[in-house]
Amino acid sequence: MAHNALASWTDGPTKQALVDFITTAVSPGPGFIPVADRIAAFDNDGTLWSEQPLPPQFDFVFRRWSMEVEADPALAGRQPYKALIEHDRDFFAGLETQDPATVQAVLDAFSRTWAGSTPEEFDAEVTRWLETVRHPTLNVRYLGLVYRPMLELIKYLQANEFRVFVCSGGGRDFMRVFAEETWGIHKENVIGTAADFRYSDGRMVRSGGSLGGLDIGPGKPEHLFAQTGRLPVLAGGNADVDVEMLESAQFALLVNHDDGAREFEYTAGSGRAIERAVELGWTVVSIKNDWNTVFGPVGPG
Repeated sequence: MAHNALASWTDGPTKQALVDFITTAVSPGPGFIPVADRIAAFDNDGTLWSEQPLPPQFDFVFRRWSMEVEADPALAGRQPYKALIEHDRDFFAGLETQDPATVQAVLDAFSRTWAGSTPEEFDAEVTRWLETVRHPTLNVRYLGLVYRPMLELIKYLQANEFRVFVCSGGGRDFMRVFAEETWGIHKENVIGTAADFRYSDGRMVRSGGSLGGLDIGPGKPEHLFAQTGRLPVLAGGNADVDVEMLESAQFALLVNHDDGAREFEYTAGSGRAIERAVELGWTVVSIKNDWNTVFGPVGPG
């Protein structure tokens, strides 16, 4: 069962560690985990799909912000629009380091852009982007960049009565558009940086604020606990902003981007995570060695 369920995983220590943990969790004995506590949580960007040369949601958002600057050139002097126009990657790197000024500027811009819109309007905008825009170097639509081995792992966990959550710094409502069809995860199991909504005149409308802060760093286990009343027993991530969520789990899976031929090779933004993986004995996934297939949907069964 496990071998077939994880067909895109190369037989070896990493795959075996996953199978052993899940098998122990569902078998009577010292490592048994009650069904109610079987919570698994995964980051999205760089963990469930490719995040280079920039996280896909940035492509979506930057296109909208560029249109706003064209309509109102005065925005070009304000962050984050200024950094977008000047191609200032250092500014946006502040999201990885959780720089308060960067985080606040981005949250304010998100809120301003879609304030007053309904979920249906936002979903339609994301859907149009998914159906029309292609990755700048791989020339495929962004949903073609989802990692097949991770989809297999999600299905394997669900088959063993784990509740699987996505817990990402990306926008919750952005991810919910494709969560059910692509990941097989219900919308309510998607946790991310979230807009605040108000119910008015029979419909839900985005307010100008955000709900609960940015879902990175300590925010990840905090948001998971707020939604589930539990911390994850298994967590997967790939970057420094995932460290706290990985530390909170019994079994931590760190995706190492070491395959420049089939995907992208990089360590930027993951130095602390790699150090913690060594210190705490996390299971590290080598994309080059542990995945025999990188991209593609998972078939039925």
